[in-house]
Amino acid sequence: MVLSKSSHYALRAALYIARHPESGYVSIKEITRELDLSFHFTTKLLQRLTQARLLLSCQGPKGGVRLARPPKNINLRQIVEAIEGPELFTGCLLGLNQCSDDHPCPVHRSWTGVRQRVTNLFEKTTLAQLVEPSHKNKLRLTNLE
Repeated sequence: MVLSKSSHYALRAALYIARHPESGYVSIKEITRELDLSFHFTTKLLQRLTQARLLLSCQGPKGGVRLARPPKNINLRQIVEAIEGPELFTGCLLGLNQCSDDHPCPVHRSWTGVRQRVTNLFEKTTLAQLVEPSHKNKLRLTNLE
């Protein structure tokens, strides 16, 4: 998969938070318990999403995290870029900094089209679009045991 484990966790956590708007702030312990994620690793990812102004955080007994804006205004690209930076959407698949149409790497021509489709998908897909079907169809956010 092109996404890192960090992005996988961040996307799952953001979707979990979006599925629980009525509870206000969702505790990080709840998120990590329900999604079977590492607490410390997930905490660091949620801090990045907070720094990117995608989440708000609150400390204390009723604290946790919540979305900083409605889920219809947060797309998957914003989440992934907050975690990994823009390279997935702008960079060379091989990580070469001089890759371009004028100086292509071996996969440049193939990757350019795929990258554009991935970019379009991640920009057009919002958390709101994923919340309803995930509830309605009881789609899972955790690994099977």
